Amino acid sequence: MTSDGATAEAAGTWLLGDLGVNRMGFGAMRLTGSAAFHEGTPGDRGRAIDVLRAAVGRGVNHIDTAAFYFSRLRSANELINSALAPYPDDLVIVTKVGPARDASGAWAAPARPDQLRGQVEENLRQLGRDHLDVVNLRIMRQKSISEHFGALAELREAGLVRHLGISSARPHHLAQAQEIAPVVCVQNRYGIDARGGEPMLHACAAQGIAFVPFFSVAGEGREAGAVRAEHEAVVTLARTRGVSPSQIRLAWTLRQGRHVLAIPGTGNPDHLTDNLAAGALRLTEEELRLLDPVGRTES
Repeated sequence: MTSDGATAEAAGTWLLGDLGVNRMGFGAMRLTGSAAFHEGTPGDRGRAIDVLRAAVGRGVNHIDTAAFYFSRLRSANELINSALAPYPDDLVIVTKVGPARDASGAWAAPARPDQLRGQVEENLRQLGRDHLDVVNLRIMRQKSISEHFGALAELREAGLVRHLGISSARPHHLAQAQEIAPVVCVQNRYGIDARGGEPMLHACAAQGIAFVPFFSVAGEGREAGAVRAEHEAVVTLARTRGVSPSQIRLAWTLRQGRHVLAIPGTGNPDHLTDNLAAGALRLTEEELRLLDPVGRTES
């Protein structure tokens, strides 16, 4: 399978509320450096801008970001603004709020409900927009999210936010949120070797809500990227199909349901091409059965 000419359209489409997106999107966290927003080597700014423009040029119209995605020299939102403004009409930028970092990059106490407006306005300022397409509330171990989600619903009514979602959520969080305002997406950790998110995967499928996994490629590497040894079954199938293990991981993720959206991130143009090609990779039922044991004992 060749990656030449791969575009995001090959993965199919879904609706985030009334916003149509290709199921193969792009996560901006990795643009800020080799270790994302942790200590690491800052990424090359020019190359990051080139990757963003290439992604959109090849059909990516769903970008995931956050104001707290920054490293010593790089801000994901600033890069997006510099690379893509004025924004294409069909580009959907999804941000998240809740976590907080100070100017030095140290993590601070999560935002209170009355502080969420400030976080939304910071995203607006950095991105150069007058409204945000989708804002996810990143849940920080709260049992109840009603106050936080209610504060975001007020911003939605005020026109600062078009649609709302939740992240790192459990099914009872989804129920709480839906009592307040519509939820268009749930963004949780999930992947071939991280199956703990399956209850939410199925809950979203039943309700027609987009399920957006993060760390599907990185696996246990999480923010640091795909630094772990790859599972033998994934490597074997990748060799058989003539593709990369990352493509197998992404193709498996997309195969979990039409409502599943992928947001692999990279600052490397070759990795971008590889990721986009995964949208056209169709795993067979037999291949899915061969991959099914991966991670079952680790979830």
